[in-house]
Order: sequence, then C-alpha cells, then structure tokens
Amino acid sequence: MRLRVGYELVYECPQSTPMLLMLSTHNSRARHMIVPDHVHTHPSVPLRQYQDSFGNLCTGLTAPPGVLTLSARGIFEVPPDHERPESNGYQHKIEELPDECMMFLLGSRYCETDLLSELAWQLFGHTPIGRSRVQAICDFVHNHVRFDYNCARPTKTAWQTWQDGAGVCRDYAHLAVALCRAMNIPARYCTGYISDVGLPPPYAPMDFCAWFEAYLGYRWETFDPRNNAPRTGRILMARGRDAADVAISNTFGPAVLSKFMVVCEPDL
Repeated sequence: MRLRVGYELVYECPQSTPMLLMLSTHNSRARHMIVPDHVHTHPSVPLRQYQDSFGNLCTGLTAPPGVLTLSARGIFEVPPDHERPESNGYQHKIEELPDECMMFLLGSRYCETDLLSELAWQLFGHTPIGRSRVQAICDFVHNHVRFDYNCARPTKTAWQTWQDGAGVCRDYAHLAVALCRAMNIPARYCTGYISDVGLPPPYAPMDFCAWFEAYLGYRWETFDPRNNAPRTGRILMARGRDAADVAISNTFGPAVLSKFMVVCEPDL
C-alpha cells in the first residue's frame, strides 16, 4: 500500500531567525520511499542538512523577516496489514544489552525515572517480564491518561502526566518510556506519521504522532500507548531519548506558528 505524507507549516518571524528542523522521515525508511519528502521553503532560503547521533535528518536554515512556509510531500510503501508483534519478546538482563541501549535506561529531560521508579515497581513488579510487561505498561498508561489537547504544554513531563492524568500522544509516550526504563527495559521516544487506514470515521484532524520503541528479543519493537492497538501505516520521522531530542522545530529567536497542516493518507 502507498501512503502520501507531508505537511505545510507557516511561521511568522519579526526578524531574521535561525531555525533547526526535524521534519524529514528517518533514514531507516529510505528503502520504502517512492517519492522523497524533500523540505521546501517559500520564500526560498538556503538549507543545510546533517544526521544527528540518533540517525535523524536535521535541517538548518535562517528564516527571513516576515512569513516563511515550510512544506513537503512524499510517498512511501507500507505494509497493507495491521502491525503485528515480533515473535521474540524476551527481556534482556542489563549485562546482556548492547552498549547503544544503555542511554535508553537512564532518565532524561521529560522522563524522570527517579520519580517514577517506586511507582513502576509497585504497579508492574508482579507482571511477567518481556513483552507482556511492556504491554501492561501501555495498558496502564492508555487507561490512566485522558487525551485532551487543552492539557498539553511543551514543558510537561512524564511525572506531571502521571499526576494530571491527561495529555496528548507525546505525554502518553513519555510516561510509558519512563515506566519501562524504571523497570530496566530500554525505551526510546519516536515521532512521525500514523494513518487512519482501517479505522471508522469520524477522523480527527491529522497531526504528527508520538509512540515509543522498547528493546526486546535483540531488536527494537514498536508500542503505542496512546492508541494501544495495531495500526496500518506508521512512518518514523525521528527518535531519541524524549521529545527534547526530536522537536519538529527549534527557533533561535521570535517566531509564531500560524498554520499547521499534516497529511497522511492512502495514495489512490
């Protein structure tokens, strides 16, 4: 199945403003790319790109004073069926983990493992280890957190989400990531596109989405505590320790986001 993905973002800048964007799909999806999702700007400005330490494609530019439009359109081949769990859900002992997994056991800006460790062991210490434990964490987060855009804020952490019991997809992911790490399961935050293929209407306005990956059975496996159900058409843009590593834009000066539109739909 082919998915058409993309976005149109409009920023208003009162002065020349450097920006760092993370709006491209992850290089791990390159083999599924039919039409590249190149970043376009209006007016045209020079772009520079590099890969960060997580393999994310970052774009740097300097927005001129006035209105800057950022857009992209791409087409990707995705499996036509719902996601299925991997056959091996083995939870590794700490000493078995690859070195690159170790950072994903530690606390980070939005995932306070120190504050949530006692709670995690109280809630999940009795559950079977491995995928079943990660799924128990997802079930808990899905049921504990109420989805509410009005409760979203850019500084909200996993601990605050636990206390508030409300938030958006990034808050679901942060809380689940922090609880997994507290249970000695490496977990990393992911963001990208998710389609509504196979879901009944009505459909909410499309947005970028957040989920996470847990290291089980010698590989990273996808989990989605917000939806907590298999989806068709998930395309990774960026991953990191938490949302601080994968912000869609960082502006180094005043800038107002005046338009935000995301597309992820079948390419018919």
